[in-house]
Amino acid sequence: MSARNETWYKPEDALSTLWFIMQDFISFGLPQQLMSSLQQLEFKTPTPIQAQVIPQALEGKDILGSAQTGTGKTAAFGIPLIVKLTLNAHGSALVMTPTRELAVQVITMLESLLGNKSNIRTALLIGGEPISKQLQQLRGKPRLVVGTPGRINDHLLRGSLKLNDASFLVLDEADRMLDMGFAPQIDKIIKYMPQERQTLLFSATLPRNVITMSEKYLHHPVRIALGVTTKPALNLKQEILYVSEEDKHNQLTIQLDKREGSVIIFVKTKFGAERMAKRLRQEKHSADAIHGNLSHNKRMLVIGAFRDCRYRIMVATDVAARGLDIAHVKHVINYDLPQCPEDYIHRIGRTARAGAEGSALCLVTNSDKGKWHAISRMINSDGNSEQEGDEFAQEKRKSRPSNNKKRHYRSNKY
Repeated sequence: MSARNETWYKPEDALSTLWFIMQDFISFGLPQQLMSSLQQLEFKTPTPIQAQVIPQALEGKDILGSAQTGTGKTAAFGIPLIVKLTLNAHGSALVMTPTRELAVQVITMLESLLGNKSNIRTALLIGGEPISKQLQQLRGKPRLVVGTPGRINDHLLRGSLKLNDASFLVLDEADRMLDMGFAPQIDKIIKYMPQERQTLLFSATLPRNVITMSEKYLHHPVRIALGVTTKPALNLKQEILYVSEEDKHNQLTIQLDKREGSVIIFVKTKFGAERMAKRLRQEKHSADAIHGNLSHNKRMLVIGAFRDCRYRIMVATDVAARGLDIAHVKHVINYDLPQCPEDYIHRIGRTARAGAEGSALCLVTNSDKGKWHAISRMINSDGNSEQEGDEFAQEKRKSRPSNNKKRHYRSNKY
């Protein structure tokens, strides 16, 4: 979109009746150094989440934000964060994420926004990396710290991290942090921070526990919701393939052969990820696996190789369902359905990012009926979930193998 084209953004939050019109980032009145970084990154037109969050955050307001994955959320909180650090000689900022991969992605983006000429030092505090490297970063008195709750707490207990001047806090993927049991650690961390601070909380979904967290840590927050966060992106083609357990892998390989482009296959267990990647390689597919048992360095190597297209298929557990931003992913295949319905949205959000097209395929067996109904209820919040459940039963009957082993295949938009 050129700088002269005007794009209207309508906040969908019932508390807001404003319409936003943004032509480019110049409208925000950002510092020149930051504008130069945005130009180098070829950021021209704010995404809807950026258009709504940045002006409010620049005014110092707390934010409770929710949006579909892949909408430019990191820059939405990163730009006001950097403005605050740039315009104030003192003070620091803390960004907490649920996973190491997301922390790496966030600090990479923030350092790109800071630019090479910035004198603001940063620190990445995550598990799986040598503590000595992090101690060295902290001795440099960083003003921007990104990390996971566990390792941040470790440094606070050591006394190597001070947050008494951290007046800017971002809680990214808050729902995932709560799912992973980080609530007690987050409570401890925030006690080290000043009460007078600006807090931005982002969550792909807003279950009750996230709302409770926002009420605890945010002061009169501006509620910003872009799109329906339990709905897939509009440019995402969704498909369901009903299969028997015995024929599941065979149907997977048929789908891989008929599709072009990079693929992420989601499975349930770490062992299953390794086993599938090995089997696919034996079948002459280019594949590797990522899961929680790998060291951080190994996981970064696997992601880096996939990002560089050195192999086509990445088999993953839900460790990769959030925070993985690779533009060339064309397909997501749910070989195993997720245990948590919300994770379905995060999984399929690895494709069709930033306006690109993508597809998501679910392999559904008879034993998946309960999980599938839970997903259907979530994504059919307009009242059609019961109809979807009936449709599942009908399709299940259709997909039962007949004597000639024929399988039924259909594509479905939810």
